[in-house]
Amino acid sequence: MKRVLELSANAFPLWVLAACTASLLKPELFTWFRGEAIIVGLAVIMLGMGITLSLDDFARVSSRPATVAAGCIAQFLIMPTTGWLVASLMDLETPFAVGLILVACCPGGTASNVVTYIARADVALSVVMTTCTTIGAVVLTPLLTKLLAGRLIEVDALGLFFSTLQVVVLPVAAGVAINRWLPRTTQAIAPVAPLVSVILIAMVCASIIGQNAAAVVSSGPKLLAAVTLLHTTGFVVGYLFARLLGYESIVSRTISIEVGMQNSGLGVVLATKHFPAEPLTAVPCAISSVIHSVIGSMLAGWWRLEKPLLKSRLWV
Repeated sequence: MKRVLELSANAFPLWVLAACTASLLKPELFTWFRGEAIIVGLAVIMLGMGITLSLDDFARVSSRPATVAAGCIAQFLIMPTTGWLVASLMDLETPFAVGLILVACCPGGTASNVVTYIARADVALSVVMTTCTTIGAVVLTPLLTKLLAGRLIEVDALGLFFSTLQVVVLPVAAGVAINRWLPRTTQAIAPVAPLVSVILIAMVCASIIGQNAAAVVSSGPKLLAAVTLLHTTGFVVGYLFARLLGYESIVSRTISIEVGMQNSGLGVVLATKHFPAEPLTAVPCAISSVIHSVIGSMLAGWWRLEKPLLKSRLWV
């Protein structure tokens, strides 16, 4: 059973792609999942992430800060800049431009940990980076979104801050507490948590796609190209950034995956809650979940087929 759950969770790009495709054909299958249900869904996903973490994971940050710092800087430098450039150069409609910038300003996604594992990269580094960028996002996501998208639409940075705190930090902290003080509960939840997270991500993305099916179809090629360009740039530049800093392949792969894969679910929640007058803002975030999952999985499969790497300088 554990093996079946693991395989099902690892197929997350297929789940998300299938759900979004079905939502375009029959939106009513998923559009009932909206509003507060989406916020609760993301909180459950972040709780699941928290359960996989311990206080020892946070201790790694203080003992090996340089590599973690490099990855976090890459995350919040490369992706927001790329999001703004792509939105500007492709002259996206305002809601789509804001949505693209918003998801580009989000932290790394929890799915990156699975992709890192498949790619035979450094899972421990991936988990710590995801944790650090998630915590940093409480401040940086609102500020960067305000800075880069503020000229397009009114951005409530303080509101984004409190929402990020609510749906990210509190659930993750609760998960860490459960892991620390309720080990039996952790053992019972841990095997099913990844699959539950995948299903919830698929539901969130399919709901947003279904609610805006007509707009997605009409703007499909251009919007799809923009989101694909955003994530492809993140993967490529993230890898090159790490190599330029002198890191060997394992660390470079990990940073590439962390930079290229965003917490698209958080983007959907923030867009839905803070831009209700522009529902199309959430669409790039939903599409992002599919695109970065597909690219990340293909890249991980390619790396996995390569000759196993010798021990590298994983941390500095």
